[in-house]
Amino acid sequence: MTDITSNKVDWRALWASGDLARFCFISLGILLHATNETMVATVMPAMVGDLAGVQFVGWSLAVYELGAIVAGAAAGRMVSYVALRSNVTVAALLYAAGALICATAPSMPVFLAGRLVEGLGGGALVSLAFVSVERLFDRRIWPQLFGIMSAIWGVAAFSGPMLGAIMVELLSWRWAFGVFVLGGIAMALASFIVLNTPEATKPQAAAGTSPPFPYAALGCLAIAVVLIATAGVDVALLRSSLLLILGLAGLALFVFVDAMKPRSRLFPSQLFSWRSPVGSGMTVVAAFSVATVSFSIYGPLLLTTLHGIPILTTGYIIAAESIAWSILSIAVANAPLERERQIIVIGALMIASGLAGFSYSIPSGSIPLILVCALLQGGGFGVTWPFLTRIIVASARDGEQTIASAAVPTMQRIGYAVGAAVAGIIANASGFSAGLNRDAAASVAGWLFLAFVPLGIVGCLAALRMALTASRPQLAAG
Repeated sequence: MTDITSNKVDWRALWASGDLARFCFISLGILLHATNETMVATVMPAMVGDLAGVQFVGWSLAVYELGAIVAGAAAGRMVSYVALRSNVTVAALLYAAGALICATAPSMPVFLAGRLVEGLGGGALVSLAFVSVERLFDRRIWPQLFGIMSAIWGVAAFSGPMLGAIMVELLSWRWAFGVFVLGGIAMALASFIVLNTPEATKPQAAAGTSPPFPYAALGCLAIAVVLIATAGVDVALLRSSLLLILGLAGLALFVFVDAMKPRSRLFPSQLFSWRSPVGSGMTVVAAFSVATVSFSIYGPLLLTTLHGIPILTTGYIIAAESIAWSILSIAVANAPLERERQIIVIGALMIASGLAGFSYSIPSGSIPLILVCALLQGGGFGVTWPFLTRIIVASARDGEQTIASAAVPTMQRIGYAVGAAVAGIIANASGFSAGLNRDAAASVAGWLFLAFVPLGIVGCLAALRMALTASRPQLAAG
């Protein structure tokens, strides 16, 4: 490990020691996972045209996020028993195997199986990247390294949709996944060369020192999301309603089981209680994560089918949403603390406005208006998330700050998975159950975004409540 005597990073010394090369290497796992996650939206129209199965479009993100949640929780514990290098190698090979299944899938069910395997490998790679920073680098430069990791997420959010669009235009959607097969294999092979330090080749701790794995809670979550997603396939009033009710009950059971397991819990106390900034803040995260995922899943498919908008153009629009997130996040980073509550409310209103705007702009096909809505939605997240996370962590009970900091991205992924499943129900119920055609797409576009507007309102109300209740914890934290 490089000897660093101040908080200022000597990047030349880091490179000479090999530590910077190791950091770039482990960050590749984040890039692979995040780029793949955002790429699927722009390859979806071509993929559905080849494989059919438009009824399962929502599943493509739901199963990927489920795999990422489970593997992310497992990987952080596995390094206590298995060397970091071995963990990274297995995760990269698992990721490559999932991408290969997707690239060669003869049908939509096989493609979804590949997405699940991909999610397992990608989620593990992301978790191991953060573990690697803790194990391989000096504590004093962690903030700079984590900052670079955040920038990598921004790059991936932009490059994913563009990669998918370009590969579809030049080759085929299958080659878009083929790129990640090569990337996963290359990362697995390079692990033995790059991760050669004692910290990377030995288990982290003796057996029994790692927190227990939350089997029961994650099992409830997985079953709940699958039930909700299944409710949207071959929609029938009685069957779908029963599956949806059971799925929602499974989500409630997941929250209850997590609260009853203090040593392995994923979320802080008072999870959805609006009496606490933690509860109202986590409600904001859950509501907006569920409500906004429909655009990234169905937006390109609807725009291409309804209006003949080129895939590359839809890629630019989704990339613009990500760029707005990154730019506004940086722009408000130095805002005074006394303004953060107002900023959170403004950001929430931006997100809800973008969501509501999609319900008109997508059916109308106005590219400038769609772009404005995308910028509002992405920019709203960029404005809200940094301060939202800070208040949640600062307001958490003593001893729960670490859990609270990890809970925000975990809740976001769960929201994406649940939102994708619910979006599938709405899309199939409003027309896609009969197959992909222009009339069905017109009906879906009219309902898909409008149905999530009430949830956007809930997010705004929770943000307002958080702003009203955060002043006392903020003063205490400051």
